[in-house]
Amino acid sequence: MTTRALLFVCLVPLLARAETPAHLAGRVTDDAGRPVVGALVTARHLALARETTVYADADGRWAMPPLEPGRYHVRARRPGFRDRTHVVDLAGATLVSSVLVLERETDPRELAWQLPANRWLALAVAHLPDDAAREEFLRQCTFCHQQGSWATRVQRDPEEWRKLFVLMARMGGILSTRVRSALPEALNAAYDESSYVPALGEHFAPPPPPDAVAAHAVITEWEVGGTGSMQHDITVHPDGRIYSADTTQDKLYRLDPRTGERRTFDIPRGDSPLGGVFTVMQPIPANADAHVAPHSLQVAPDGSIWITLCLGNKIARFDPRTEQFEIFLQEDGLYPHTLRFDARGRAWYTLAVSNQVAMIDPQSGERRTYRLPARTWGETFAVRAVPWLLWLGRWVPFNPEGGGDAPQLPIPYGIDIAPDGAVWVSQLNARRIGRLDPETGDIRLVDTPFAAPRRLRFDSQGHLWIPGFSSSVLARFDPPTGAFRTWDLPTEPRGTETPYALNVDRRTDTVWICGTQSDTLIRFEPASERFTVYPLPTRVTYTREIEFGPGGAVWTSNSNLPAWQIEGALPKVIRLEPDGAGTGSATLARN
Repeated sequence: MTTRALLFVCLVPLLARAETPAHLAGRVTDDAGRPVVGALVTARHLALARETTVYADADGRWAMPPLEPGRYHVRARRPGFRDRTHVVDLAGATLVSSVLVLERETDPRELAWQLPANRWLALAVAHLPDDAAREEFLRQCTFCHQQGSWATRVQRDPEEWRKLFVLMARMGGILSTRVRSALPEALNAAYDESSYVPALGEHFAPPPPPDAVAAHAVITEWEVGGTGSMQHDITVHPDGRIYSADTTQDKLYRLDPRTGERRTFDIPRGDSPLGGVFTVMQPIPANADAHVAPHSLQVAPDGSIWITLCLGNKIARFDPRTEQFEIFLQEDGLYPHTLRFDARGRAWYTLAVSNQVAMIDPQSGERRTYRLPARTWGETFAVRAVPWLLWLGRWVPFNPEGGGDAPQLPIPYGIDIAPDGAVWVSQLNARRIGRLDPETGDIRLVDTPFAAPRRLRFDSQGHLWIPGFSSSVLARFDPPTGAFRTWDLPTEPRGTETPYALNVDRRTDTVWICGTQSDTLIRFEPASERFTVYPLPTRVTYTREIEFGPGGAVWTSNSNLPAWQIEGALPKVIRLEPDGAGTGSATLARN
């Protein structure tokens, strides 16, 4: 191999002091000296378990925000090329200039494996018989993880597939007999080398580089938890610290991005057994230890953190000042899910399994539960039967896979509060959204013209924005007129994105959407109807909740389950600064 084909680094120390912030910059080229536009350059601080990423511009140039002294692994990555990594010591230097030379990848199999999960998902979807089967597969088989690693792209014999489908069903991914019967052949065909190598490798088409709008973004990732963790949701506290709920380990994490400090708090389990109230139906994944399973969390007006404990059927309140928990039992309904606060400081949350919405008022202690209407008598029976199945399962083996052909649970999922105080929810399986009047208790349900509405949010003008999880769309609903408008998400091939959630920055009404299958975050500007795609540096990045922090920073987490499928085998808390490191940045850590 020639010297030109290797990564080389030219170090230029200038007037350095060990405690002085360092600046790392340079250029990414191919072995002919041409710029590698859109390359992701990542500097990993080994001691802090933190990675900072920027994009190479049209000339291949890149520049990190100021970094603290220390040892870094600097990696350049762009699909179509082989990754290059070099160790750089920044101690004692205020400027390090690095020229990163990438060698083109020529092996079609390796090229295919560089592509994000949505490209592989498209192969499987193409082998299913019709649109209804494809929608069901997307909705039921991707809600916990990507088709993003070797473990999800393995050919298996029918019996092995059957065992996996049973496991999925016990964790909520229940397939109809028709789709369950078609999937083994479809998946084996899609993931056969004779299929994916020609489709993805020999006809390799890399994702487009970030456009000029995205070019100045800075992405920071902090490893939080372990290989058995699931960083399901995050929230940004007004004091600048980030809280993350670890669903599989019953823990609450706190990250201070200004210092890199991480704290772990064990959530009290009380008498909840392993698996909680669903222990007879829902097995625990390997390395997991979930008794209560924290899921969604939000900051209350008084600064406390409220958390839904879905398997424990409880709600938790955490006081950051005293670092103490208070636990509330959910006596009516099952599976506390997504939680939001209204203007009066009341916590509203969905009860996903029992088709209900609940409220708790921290000031008065008042609690209410509202049952949402089911579409059919079959849905009503399915919802009412769950508590009996849980009771019966203590003595009789229960296989939820058999329910795939029965009426499905509607699954109240996302929830948000409108500017007028009304509570809106989505029903994932029922293709409906609904409005609950918090004063009268009146409920109105609206059918959506797309499948699988998930985590929805209001903008400042009262428009409701909704991600279509299995339909790969962004939707806007106008409550006064009842009108919907949809946009296809820009992920290619179209229809292969599975947007788990979105959020609206109400300062600008910009919509941010999870690129859950494509390792991206997606920005949508309603006035210009413009999408901007931000590639994320870690492969198998399954994002869920999106929050906003100081300086316009966008926060999320890598929540793939299991975490060991993530590149690096650890979950991460992620910050994207669209305009570069500014007032929201805390790249320098002081230990």
